Amino acid sequence: MERRKVGILGATGMVGQRFIQLLSNHPWFEIAWLAASDRSAGKTYADACRWKLDTPLPEKIGQMVLQPNVPEGSAVPVPTIIFAALDADVARELEPKFAAVGCAVISNSSAFRMVADVPLVVPEVNADHLALIDQQSWRKQSGGYIVTNPNCSAIGLVLALKPLEERFGIESMFVSTMQAISGAGYPGVPSLDILGNVVPFIKNEEEKMQEEVGKLLGRLEGNHVAMLDAKVSAHCNRVPVEDGHTECVSIKLRTKATREEILAAWQEFAPLRQFVVDKHLPTAPDQPVEYDASVDRPQPRLDRMRGRGMAATVGRLRECSLLDWKFVVLSHNTIRGAAGAAVLNAEVLALLGKLDKLRVQQTAVSA
Repeated sequence: MERRKVGILGATGMVGQRFIQLLSNHPWFEIAWLAASDRSAGKTYADACRWKLDTPLPEKIGQMVLQPNVPEGSAVPVPTIIFAALDADVARELEPKFAAVGCAVISNSSAFRMVADVPLVVPEVNADHLALIDQQSWRKQSGGYIVTNPNCSAIGLVLALKPLEERFGIESMFVSTMQAISGAGYPGVPSLDILGNVVPFIKNEEEKMQEEVGKLLGRLEGNHVAMLDAKVSAHCNRVPVEDGHTECVSIKLRTKATREEILAAWQEFAPLRQFVVDKHLPTAPDQPVEYDASVDRPQPRLDRMRGRGMAATVGRLRECSLLDWKFVVLSHNTIRGAAGAAVLNAEVLALLGKLDKLRVQQTAVSA
């Protein structure tokens, strides 16, 4: 596939840095435009960004000049494919402007996740929801649209839940999270608040999990999503772990299942092989859900990079005395839970031809 030029909104933040890390050598996409806030626009990326990842900042990216967070009037032409890593309030203002001029906005923000005609997508779970794009007014007027990926804590959870929902149905669930500090961005949680501590509150996180699971596991019916008919209760906690969200889950199934049947559901879960026959998605893990039979796994330090950070690791499956079954699930929150999720969404959009009929027309202005 010919490499397509892409841009990144919010390029200097933690998720923006993950986008750069994942896209710098991507076989389908080429970073051609970077944007940041007014205080950073006009600076080189290396001067404006405090690079925090464990791989070097690519030299070419470091030399790129950051553009303003606007869809027109940039010194560099705005690509038609935009990866957005913005705070929700900023995204609510900016993302529609880019969609309106014909951009495919592939967003990590929560701003539009629960809007009826905006797909909230994890490709292994609900790739068919991408059809909602065609209901958006931006798509009809300019060819542009917005697609979102879920909250970082919801993604690993629904990867583990999807094969169970397909085979047995879900009546209710309880989940308690232990979420890494990188999920709060940089500088994030002050060290004196988190070291040797657990913070049992993350603003809006429990509400996001409970709502988003319903939409992700819901059914596409015509031009809307029928939400999953299941009760979801979430407790969300911030813990002193760098990367990797751990979640303890108890679940009640609509149809009784044995331990062997549940393990088989996870092991045989390979939806993208059926969705895209004979195609390779560069970011997709070979096995989206991996079960570890060890008594003390998964653990963030040991398991967060399974599937190059894109797989969910499940362990400790055992009977629950209140519901039916309980288990632990772990996923990398800034790869699978953020930038990697959006890149995989873009790959699926490319294969569906949804990145082809975009109509941004801009002549670069003088720098």
